[in-house]
Amino acid sequence: MQRVLGRVYPTGTWGVLDDEARYRRGLGRDGGQRLARALAEALRAPTTFVEGGPDELCDFVYVLCVGREPGLIAVREGREALEPGAAEDGLQVSDLYLRVALSSLARLACIQQVTVELLPLGDGRAAIREAPRAGVYDPILLERFQKAIDLLEASRVRHLDMGLLDAEPVGMNPADYERRYGDRPRVMNYLFYPQPTNTARVTELGDSPLVARDVA
Repeated sequence: MQRVLGRVYPTGTWGVLDDEARYRRGLGRDGGQRLARALAEALRAPTTFVEGGPDELCDFVYVLCVGREPGLIAVREGREALEPGAAEDGLQVSDLYLRVALSSLARLACIQQVTVELLPLGDGRAAIREAPRAGVYDPILLERFQKAIDLLEASRVRHLDMGLLDAEPVGMNPADYERRYGDRPRVMNYLFYPQPTNTARVTELGDSPLVARDVA
């Protein structure tokens, strides 16, 4: 891990990467999609591959562990339509996922549990809230969590424990991270994504159930 940080951050500064050193070091889109299919088969659960945003250094595979299809992540990403009547006030829809983050800097991965909820907004409108936790805690997820780790290691992708990723890296310059995000950067923020680990994301569904936009 320290070798990766030294290679892709030659100045040791958060946000300043060596693009040549990071080029094609991760699984990439095709590799991530293949891994998503392999996880679906090994864990016997639906998976959704999601490319990371422009500020993120990873892609994601969401494994639907508790909930029913179509999963809310597939709805949010425009892969499936929202179930009729699901956005009615008073109806609670909640899914529980394992979220596998695949770094684009190296063959590294981490896994978090994520609760995804449908939030009715009235007038037939709805939003989807994704709330990650700093690890995997619920007993119902642990068997699949271990199988996911085994598959990653068999695929020559190193799984990094969330406790390790939540530490501040030694000898690195945080630059303006604290001003932007309100805290000091962790190893996670250098290798996977910039936002703090437990940052929730709310996405409002548009007029069509296959259209979404981020609002937080």
